[in-house]
Amino acid sequence: MMATEYKQDLKARTREFALQIVNLYTTLPKTTEAQVLGKQVLRSGTSVGAHYREACRAKSNADFISKMEGGLQELEETLYWLELLTHAKVVTAQKTQSLLRESDELIAIFVTMVKKVKAKQ
Repeated sequence: MMATEYKQDLKARTREFALQIVNLYTTLPKTTEAQVLGKQVLRSGTSVGAHYREACRAKSNADFISKMEGGLQELEETLYWLELLTHAKVVTAQKTQSLLRESDELIAIFVTMVKKVKAKQ
């Protein structure tokens, strides 16, 4: 796969991840705790793709690394809120399973990309 195709694939993948987060949020109960946790995961989960898109327009390797690491922070935070939603029994583990897996996979991809750019410096 060429770099441009990979970039488009990852743009689509992070957008789909954000949409799945939005869908999860819309299914949450209207209780205070569910809404507080839900808004947190909604914010962090939807910003992953924004960070990636910013990284695609980076002006330098350092800028790219900074934006990708911002995306990594949002992914880690998303994992945390998804785990809390599950452990607090707001949602079932089955409901967050695919999002947790995708978070882990995106983290692995982002880390690999950052390491490759750092190795070039």
